[in-house]
Amino acid sequence: MYALFEEAGKFQTGRVLSEAESSAQIELESGKRVKVKAAQLLLKFEKPSPTELMREALALSATIELDLAWEFAPEDEFGFADLAREYFSAQATLTEQTAALLRLFEAPHYFRRAGKGRFKKASAEVIQQALAAIEKKKQIQEQINSWAQALADGQCPEPIQAQLYKILFKPDKNAPEYKAVVDAARATQTAPLALLQQAGAITSAYQFHWQRFLFDNFPKGTGFAPMQAPAIADELPLAQVQAYSIDDSQTTEIDDALSVQGLGTGHVTLGVHIAAPGLALKPGDAIDQLGRQRLSTVYMPGYKVTMLPDAVVQTYTLQEGRDCPAVSLYVTFDEATLSIQHTATRVERVPIAANLRHDQLDAIVTEAWLNDPSFQHTQGTPEPAMPRAQLAFLFRLAQHLKAQREVVRGKPENFNRPDYNFRLVAGPDQDRNHGLAPTGHEQVQISVRQRGAPLDLMVAEAMILANSTWGNWMNELGVPGIYRSQASLLPGVKVRMGTKALPHAGIGVPSYAWSTSPLRRYTDLVNQWQIIACAKHGNTAALAAPFKPKDAELFSIISAFDSAYSAYNGYQAGMERFWTLQYLKQHHITELTATVFKTFPGQPPMARADTLPLVLPVLGNSELQRGARVQLRLGAIDDITLDVSGHFMSLLDADQPQSNDSAEPAEDEDDSAAAGPIAIAVDMGDASAAEVAPA
Repeated sequence: MYALFEEAGKFQTGRVLSEAESSAQIELESGKRVKVKAAQLLLKFEKPSPTELMREALALSATIELDLAWEFAPEDEFGFADLAREYFSAQATLTEQTAALLRLFEAPHYFRRAGKGRFKKASAEVIQQALAAIEKKKQIQEQINSWAQALADGQCPEPIQAQLYKILFKPDKNAPEYKAVVDAARATQTAPLALLQQAGAITSAYQFHWQRFLFDNFPKGTGFAPMQAPAIADELPLAQVQAYSIDDSQTTEIDDALSVQGLGTGHVTLGVHIAAPGLALKPGDAIDQLGRQRLSTVYMPGYKVTMLPDAVVQTYTLQEGRDCPAVSLYVTFDEATLSIQHTATRVERVPIAANLRHDQLDAIVTEAWLNDPSFQHTQGTPEPAMPRAQLAFLFRLAQHLKAQREVVRGKPENFNRPDYNFRLVAGPDQDRNHGLAPTGHEQVQISVRQRGAPLDLMVAEAMILANSTWGNWMNELGVPGIYRSQASLLPGVKVRMGTKALPHAGIGVPSYAWSTSPLRRYTDLVNQWQIIACAKHGNTAALAAPFKPKDAELFSIISAFDSAYSAYNGYQAGMERFWTLQYLKQHHITELTATVFKTFPGQPPMARADTLPLVLPVLGNSELQRGARVQLRLGAIDDITLDVSGHFMSLLDADQPQSNDSAEPAEDEDDSAAAGPIAIAVDMGDASAAEVAPA
């Protein structure tokens, strides 16, 4: 005797070996024996053979018209044999019964399953809806097939072009546009990015990266609605100082300036003056909401997207020749020992004597020029606007403050890697107006600026002093702020943001609250509001500050800032890599020297170019050790994926000690990794469109 039974939604047949009240032992055609519950047994028969029965029933099932079967089916619950007798004849054969079972089972939109071989027909309304859904799915599948074929033929359908970045980076994997790309990539055995390039969806590598960034971070664009900066209502006293900012020539958001008073008196006062938009902007107002949305200025070679509208920035920036509202920290030092004697914070107007520029002065303000008053540059070399004696004191103080922090850190800061400056120059056939985004065709110039240059050190140490001093002060007054902290310098211990004044081991200070860039970072603007409250209200500042202790808004700001700042830094690193690759091509560089800084068992080691901001894998020698200097031949450059590899040619320094890249990075980049090839979210393992079940 044979039996037909259902198991896991499939119908199987076999020979009955034994049968009990609740189950039966059945041998399948393959020889496998299975135990089948009585509830799963649907038919028992002597003949024909199971194979013959299923073959004939499948063929007959395909001829059953569902609309007619639905008309014949009883209104109440019924069995498949009942339908066979209604549809075929009162003496329906075993084959006809089996055909009815198969047809009923595969048409859930007509017949709802109700148990062991039993069904109930759906209402006419449900059937209409189901048939419409099936037709829609069929049309979608035809559209997917059409789009996939167009991609394979080198043409990009407009709907796929319109959703290019969503498909690649934040896909809805059920969307037909995504499925068409997957199907076409499979059919042509082509990587999705290469497929889309060949189809004309990506025509400019630079625009690809720029539009991808806008898609992720500025879906409504980077422009601002017309907005007027509010005036500062406070009557501010005029500081009796002459302050100087120190930035590069491209900086328009001048947040900070320095002043020096009392040289030669035994007591010298350093003034750290920070632009004060916090005096005019208020939490929750229209401009604050803009800053809260963007959270930081975005920097990239040749361009930037500011946190605040330019008209607002220019209202509060520390422009030379103006008396600018500022939050000032005054720190008085013993001129001989440089020990701190007193600190004070004032809200005031500060005369900005000049805006000094790094790139114009680094070759003039050198250690030799600062340390030796008799040292003179060649005739005609311009003198900086800030007096030489003041710059010399600032440099001496910066070295002292750095040495003090290094004692706390337990080891010196080791910035052995240079900073690289990028400058984009439009070609003679390009019309690139100032302030417009690059086109991707500019000539790129990459110059080196070693960390710790005198002007750089002066500014860095003054800002660290201000951020630490103000962080400690807010904590003493019980006023919450946004802090950056690092528990230790042990490997893997990262910088964190929070509302508690905790030590920052990487910098070597008891607390650190970003407060010196309120025009460029939203966290600094928040902290400035809190510092202004401290300056105005002293011991009662906690009651007057905009953000109170345990304010949930601070945690929300920290979370949003962390996410945005990481994304912005990642894009900046990616675009620096893009322009570095353009530099290689423009200068026909096919070989370079590099130093291995990371190794992986059984995988290519990673190396950092010695004279360019470029990290790349080394192919051809997986045995290289960290610190090894190597000569590499560059492979093909992919401007879309930002991929390039170096093929090992020779070992330059066999006995080279381990690279100092193990030293911790600067505080502002502690969470950022070296930029490498981009990754897309198109998964070639996803089910093809034809395999997706109907909705």
